[in-house]
This record gives sequence, C-alpha cells and structure tokens, in this order.
Amino acid sequence: MAIELLSVAIQKPEEINLILGQAHFIKTVEDLHETLVTAVPNAQFGLAFCEASGPCLVRWSGTDQELTELARTNAHAIGAGHSFLIFLRHCFPINVLPAIRQVPEVCTIYCATANPVEVILAQTGQGRAILGVVDGVPPKGIEQAQDQEARKTLLRKFGYKF
Repeated sequence: MAIELLSVAIQKPEEINLILGQAHFIKTVEDLHETLVTAVPNAQFGLAFCEASGPCLVRWSGTDQELTELARTNAHAIGAGHSFLIFLRHCFPINVLPAIRQVPEVCTIYCATANPVEVILAQTGQGRAILGVVDGVPPKGIEQAQDQEARKTLLRKFGYKF
C-alpha cells in the first residue's frame, strides 16, 4: 500500500490563534462549542470537525462568521478524519486549552498557536492522517539577556506573570 506525504498550510490572518487537534465522535462539535463559550465569556471563535464515518462531512459551529468560514475551509483542506480546528479572536489558546483537554472526545492537541502552521499529512487509499505540524519558523539564535528581559516583560504585559 502506497503512502503519500502531504503538507497543507493553514490559511489565516496573522493575528488569529488556532488550535488543531484530534477527537473521536460527532458530538465533538457541540461539546467544543459549549466548552469555548463557557471558558471565555463572549468568545469569538469558529470551529470545524472532519467526520470520519457515515456522511463524512466537515461539521462546524462558532460565534464569528469569518472564523467559522476559515475553520470550515481549512478543515476541509486538511481532510484528516476526526481532526478538529478552532480559530480564536480576542483570546489566547492558554485561556481555553485546559477546558478543551477536558472534553471527553478530545484525544490529542497537535498545536495551539498564532504562528504560520503547516500540517504534515500521510495519505493512503483509506484517507488522511495528521503526522505532525510545523509551527512557526526555526530559531534564529540563542536567547541573550536582553531577550530574556523582553520575554519577561511581555508575559507581565499579558498578565500571565506578576
């Protein structure tokens, strides 16, 4: 049986965060939606889930039309069964990841980032599987003292450290 390796770049505006994961049941869409609106009041998001049996549709939901369309389009391009994709605006993955990990259908989180992402896929005669992701770009150097200070300042600006 032949296996073809593919790379699919996720298309999104630079400032939008995403979460890419794997789940196992059609109920995932509704449970992720409920989890997101509970975790962050007035959350702006779009999510899509690639159903892997039955009608095999890209199931979707969200609170923001643009993000929902991005999720549907990108999930369809990835096309790996039971994968899900969430796009977030005005909140960060760190605000919702603990709650998402508690959703019973969620098996894996591949990445949570605002960086450019490429999804590395294996395609067989049966379908596609996510092998991993390329999240951002390679390091450009080693952190120096001024870089450490900038990192600490940024974390405090966002309220993650005091």
